[in-house]
Amino acid sequence: MNLFSDIRALVIDSLNAMVAEGALPDGLDFANVTVEPPRDPLHGDMATNAAMVLAKPAGQKPRDIADALAGKLAEDARISSAEVAGPGFLNLRLGNAVWQGLPKAILTSGAAYGKSDMGQGKRVNVEYVSANPTGPLHVGHTRGAVFGDALASLLDYAGYDVTREYYINDGGAQVDVLARSVYLRYQEAHDLSVDWPDGSYPGDYLIEVGETLKAKVGDKFLDAPEEEWLDEVRNFATDAMMDLIRHDLGLLGVKMDKFFSEKSLYGTGLIEAAIDSLRDKGLIYRGVLEPPKGKKPEDWEPREQTLFKSTAHGDDVDRPIMKSDGSWTYFAPDIAYHYDKVQRGYDLLIDVFGADHGGYVKRMKAAVSALSDGKTPLDIKLTQLVKLFKNGEPYKMSKRAGTFVTLSDVVSEVGPDVTRFVMLTRKNDAPLDFDFDKVLEQSKDNPVFYVQYANARVHSVLRKATEAGVAVDDATLAGVDLSGMTHDSELAVARKLAEWPRLVEIAARTNEPHRVAFYLYELASDLHALWNKGNDVPELRFLQEGNTEATQAKIALARSVSVVISAGLGILGVTPVEEMR
Repeated sequence: MNLFSDIRALVIDSLNAMVAEGALPDGLDFANVTVEPPRDPLHGDMATNAAMVLAKPAGQKPRDIADALAGKLAEDARISSAEVAGPGFLNLRLGNAVWQGLPKAILTSGAAYGKSDMGQGKRVNVEYVSANPTGPLHVGHTRGAVFGDALASLLDYAGYDVTREYYINDGGAQVDVLARSVYLRYQEAHDLSVDWPDGSYPGDYLIEVGETLKAKVGDKFLDAPEEEWLDEVRNFATDAMMDLIRHDLGLLGVKMDKFFSEKSLYGTGLIEAAIDSLRDKGLIYRGVLEPPKGKKPEDWEPREQTLFKSTAHGDDVDRPIMKSDGSWTYFAPDIAYHYDKVQRGYDLLIDVFGADHGGYVKRMKAAVSALSDGKTPLDIKLTQLVKLFKNGEPYKMSKRAGTFVTLSDVVSEVGPDVTRFVMLTRKNDAPLDFDFDKVLEQSKDNPVFYVQYANARVHSVLRKATEAGVAVDDATLAGVDLSGMTHDSELAVARKLAEWPRLVEIAARTNEPHRVAFYLYELASDLHALWNKGNDVPELRFLQEGNTEATQAKIALARSVSVVISAGLGILGVTPVEEMR
C-alpha cells in the first residue's frame, strides 16, 4: 500500500475524465504530475502540481484547471476537501477513515509494508569500501562501508537485484610496499633489528603477519635477495590483509557478494580487451595534452601519449591510459574493471568512493558511458570525512594502526548498531562529526537512542498489555475498530506512517539511504509526542484500563510504528531494540 501513489492514480484518473469530457485537450503528458506532502502541513495532507505543469501544454490558466480538478477529486470518498492555492496548486485533505485504515494495512502487510517493485528486478552493482589491502579499515572506510551497505539494502528493498562488490586494489606499487613491510616484521620475528624506511607500514597489525610468515617458511627468506621472496610475501601479505578486512567488515555486519582482484586484470587480456573496445569506437589516439592548470610553461614537458578521448563522453580533458614506457596508467585497469562490470550485464553501476576521489568522477563516468554506448548509467557517490571526538577533544590515533583510528576501534567503543546509524545521520557528501560520548547519550539529541527508544516504548506497552490479558498479536490488532482514532496527535502519527512507502522510493531513486535515518527520527518524534500527550490527556494513553477494545485500538497504531521502525532499521543494518537498559 502506497497512499501517495493511490491518490496520484486518482488524480490521473480525474485528469483523464476531464480529457474525455473535453475540459482538457487530448495528448497531454501526465508524467510530471506529482502528489506529495505540502511544504506546510497546515495546508493539507497532500498537494498536487497537476494544474501548474499542464497549464502551458493545455493552453489554459492553471487556476481554471485546478478548480475543475478539485471538483472531480471531491467526488471520491477519500477526499474530504480539495482547495486551490496561489496560482494553481491544489491542496488535498483526506478523510479520517483513510488514516484509521492505515494501521490495518500495515499490520496485515507486516515487514512488506513499504517494499516496492520500483526496481523491477533490474540488476545493480554497488561497489564500496574497496580499500587498499595494506592495513585495517579506518574510520573513513567505515563511513563508506555503512553507506554502501545501507544503499544496497535500500535498493534491494525497492525491488532491485543487487550485487555488493569489493574491488581489491592489489595490482599497484602499494602491495610491494606492504610485502617489504611484512618482511621487516618477519625479520623482527627472528629477533633481528630493522630500520623502517619512509613510506612503509609500521603499524602493529603487521606483527602477527610477520610471525605467521615465520611459522610458515621458517628462516627460508632471511638471507634471500628480494627477488626470491617478494612475489610470495606479497601474495601472503595481501591474503592476510584481506582476511583482516573481511573480519573488520564482519564487525559491522557487512558481507560482500563478490571480491574482484585488480591483479586478475593483468596478463589475462582483460585490460587490452577494454582498450580495444574503446579503440574500435575511435576513442583511443596518440596525442599531446595541454599543460595542467596552474603549471608554468617551463615546468611543462609536452609529450605524445596514448589517450582516451573521454571528452567525447562529458569529461573535461582526455585521459592518458599508457605511460611513456609502454606500461598502463592507473586509469587503464579501472577502465577494464568497469568494462568487466558492463559485460556482466548490470543495468546500473554505483561506485562509493572517499571524498579524495572527487577528480575521478567525470573520467570514470565517461569511460562507462563509452564502454556501454551510454546504456549503463554509473552513479558515483562520494563520502566526506569523519571527524572523531572524545571527551570534547579530537580523537585521532590508534596504536595498533599507527596513524589512524580503525573501524574496529570505533565498533569496540560504541557497537555496530550505533556506528551504522550515526554514519547515516548526514548526507554522504557532508562532513560528519562522530562524538563517542554523544552517540551513547540517552537524549532526544541522539538520533540513535531516540529511534530505538520509540521502538522499545512500543514493546513495553505490548508486554504490559499481554500481562493484563489483552491480545495484541498483529492479526488481532489488524481487525480492531479504529474509528475512534481522531485526535490530531494520533492522526499525525498515521500521516507520517503513510509517507514510508513514498520515502523508500525517493531514497532509492536518489541513492540516498540517509533519508531513511531522517525519516525514522521524525516518526519516532511523532510517537514520543503522542506518548507524552497521554500524560495530560488520559484517553490518548495506549493502555486504557478496563477497556480492551480501546487499548487494542491505541496499540494497533503504536505497533504499526514499530513495524516501520524495524523495517527502516533493517535497511540501515541496525538491530531494533525492544528493551532499553
